[in-house]
This record gives sequence, structure tokens and C-alpha cells, in this order.
Amino acid sequence: MRVGVVFPGQGSQCVGMGCDVAARSVAARTLFDRAAIVLGYDLLALQANGPDEKLRETEYSQPAIFTTNLALYAAVGDALTPVVTSGHSFAELCSLVIARSVAFEEALRIVSERGQAMQEAAQLERGGMSAILGLDAAQVREVIAGVRARDGGRVALANFNSPTQIVISGDLDAVISAGQAMLAAGAKRVVPLNVSGAWHSELMAPALERLTAAVKASRFSLPAFDVIANVDGRPYRDVAKIESNLIRSVVDEVRWHDTAETMLTYDLDAVVEFGASGVLSALFRRMAASSPRKEQFPSASIVSDYADVEKLRRSLEAPAGAKA
Repeated sequence: MRVGVVFPGQGSQCVGMGCDVAARSVAARTLFDRAAIVLGYDLLALQANGPDEKLRETEYSQPAIFTTNLALYAAVGDALTPVVTSGHSFAELCSLVIARSVAFEEALRIVSERGQAMQEAAQLERGGMSAILGLDAAQVREVIAGVRARDGGRVALANFNSPTQIVISGDLDAVISAGQAMLAAGAKRVVPLNVSGAWHSELMAPALERLTAAVKASRFSLPAFDVIANVDGRPYRDVAKIESNLIRSVVDEVRWHDTAETMLTYDLDAVVEFGASGVLSALFRRMAASSPRKEQFPSASIVSDYADVEKLRRSLEAPAGAKA
């Protein structure tokens, strides 16, 4: 099978995630033990016991999501050999780890520093984010340009997840004003997100110095197989680009739809998402449902616990042409 692997990012955390697979897979538990050494606290205990409010804090949620994603992947073992991978936002570092571009410990240090730096930046100014449903990217950008010109507020497109799921981010008042303007321009819905900061916007600029230092202190090599970048939807071809994109990503938009479209050019049989949330696999299924060539799309599934790990193993080890 030609398999593409994807990893979810911010917002995919939940109390209890990773506990099942850590209890039943030595490879998964080992990653959590290694993470505890790097972080200086028991990440698995936090995920098991919460509280949810603490796990939602960016400085904890990013390391938790990163480690859980990779623990689920590690539990599958050698049965899986991807041909391409990508991760949403900071979870791109999960992809770089499985493609042997950077060591787990070094990537986790970057994720930890990134989360702490973003949390500090979020405390400096009131930011917010909203999901816009029913307008395309060009329409969203046009409305944003009008709001910025009229009010002077900082607001920008943050996540281009799909043609019908676009997230804006910036000063809270500017995001609210832009949301009202989106409805006036024909948006079906505007959904304020329950976040503590304006992720992927210029309000995160104070996080750049700390993130840059963490990235520059790490050692990267070219990936063993293609990793598609969120910044431009293209596979990495040089190490300098990996470093610059990881730094830019904290203030740049996540071009997930472009990333997904690039992954689909790899003639995949299946796309597998490793994480506590199935948001990315759901986006792939929506892409298939809206395509006139839906029968040519790869299957899209989620591995979120040990039962899913075993199911995927059976599928990968089945004879050619057989259905698991």
C-alpha cells in the first residue's frame, strides 16, 4: 500500500489521550518516558488526570499532542512505511521526526519552546480567532483588507483548512469586526474559536526570537521521504527551508488545503491520521465527497487508540487486494 501519514495540531488534545496506547505498546510508552526527561514533568500523568484547563494551555497542549501523535505512530511499528507525510501547524515536526530529519528529543524541545513562547505572546495582547464558513479564500482576504483599511485592526487569514473552512486571527476586536463583515458579505456562519491567543498572526511576533533560538540549536537533515510544508504546500528539498519555515509558521497562515492537495498527487491508496482527533482525515473525506473523481481518492482513516493501531496493522499486513 502507498500510504500518506498526517498529524493533527492545536485543538486535538483531550484528557485521556495517549493513555491506552502507552499502556499496551512498549514503543509508545518509551516515547512518553523520553518526553518526561526532556520536559521535566510527567506528560502522561497530565494527559491521564488533567485538568482539561491545564491541558488546553498551549505550553502543555503542544508537547502533549506532539508526543501522543508519535506514540500512536510508533505503536504500529515496521508494518508502516509512508511515502509522504505532513502535520498541521507545529505537528509538521511529527512528520520531520518520522522522516528522520530531526531527532525526537530535539523536535520536542522546539515544540516546548514554541508553546511557551506563544503562551507568553498571547498574554501581551487580547487576540482571538474565528472560523468562516461559506466564503472562499479570495473573498475572506478581500473582506479582511477592507476591515484593516477601515479600522486599522490587525486581522489576517490564519488557517486555510479547506475551501469552506477558513480561520481568521488577530486583535480580538478586529476579529469580531471582521466576522460581522464576513456575514454581510455572504458567509453562512462565523464561529468564534475557544482559544487563548491569536495563533498564526502577527500578534505572535514576540514568540519569534525564542522559537528561532530553539530551531537554530537543533540539527536537521533532508527527510528520508517527502514532508509537505504547511507554509507553501511543497515538499522540502533543503535543510535551510525546513528551519525558515518552522520559524515563519508561528506568524504565517497554515495552508492545509494546499498541503493536502499536494499529498494527493502521490498516488496514495490510503491517508492515515495519527492523533486524538480525526479532523484531518475528515477534511480528506470531504475533499473526496466534493470531487467528481471521488472513486480515485485514497481512503482516509484515524488512529487514535490501540484498537485503531491493531486495525491498521491488519490492513497493512493483508495480502494485496484483500480488505482488512
